[in-house]
Amino acid sequence: MTIERHDAVATVWLDRPEARNAMGQDLWNDLPRAMRVVSEDPAVRVVVIAAKGPHFSVGLDLKEMGALLSGGGAAAGERTSGAVRARNARDDILRLQAAITSVAQCPKPVIAAVHGYCIGGGVDLIAACDIRLASADALFSVRETKVAIVADLGSLQRLPSIIGAGHVAELAFTGKDISAERAKAIGLVNDVAVDAEGVLKAANELALEIAGNSPLAVQGTKAVLAANEGRTVAEGLDYVATWNAGMLGSHDLVEAMTAFMERRAPNFTGS
Repeated sequence: MTIERHDAVATVWLDRPEARNAMGQDLWNDLPRAMRVVSEDPAVRVVVIAAKGPHFSVGLDLKEMGALLSGGGAAAGERTSGAVRARNARDDILRLQAAITSVAQCPKPVIAAVHGYCIGGGVDLIAACDIRLASADALFSVRETKVAIVADLGSLQRLPSIIGAGHVAELAFTGKDISAERAKAIGLVNDVAVDAEGVLKAANELALEIAGNSPLAVQGTKAVLAANEGRTVAEGLDYVATWNAGMLGSHDLVEAMTAFMERRAPNFTGS
């Protein structure tokens, strides 16, 4: 993975184009590190996740991650019980889950710019993003049942609140491929651009639009949206009331009011 910064936008690149961005050990190690870097950088207000090469990601690197898929195999000549292998496999799965969750836990908005294949683990990754955009050639698949496993990195948990339970069941049970047009129709992506260049441009334009707002308010909005999960409307309203009670004294709010009175664009500092 590589990171590029432009203005207040950081682009986190899947950077293994020769392997169609298959998700191997390097990605699983680097993804949480990359998200920590952009999360802790005060100059970054919005994050875009994009991919080098012709495809976003073909998902888990089946060759490199074979030991995990076989249930936590032992080293050559080593004798381990089924219980130990199961424990090791569970630990490995939890580590991969945590890498994907690091995207969802980023306090800043994260936009996925998808082109080409977005399969298996690729869908897990974009489901952890806040907004998803796609190129017209994008192809999506919750592919795991076709390789005899249950999707376990977040698609089954996050997609129901994005596209609805019925669509998730259809995609996950069949493992079928769907086009960008179908993905937009069911709400998996917000919009579709003509090509890979177009979707990256659209993602950056959207990121800059978001970055022009108060980062305190944007990040607060993301936090409040996340806090709504599992709460009633009344509980959510109580939460946001407490949040805003502590945030209405910001310099950004003063700047917004001043800029309005002076009929100019505000210059938010996040303070």
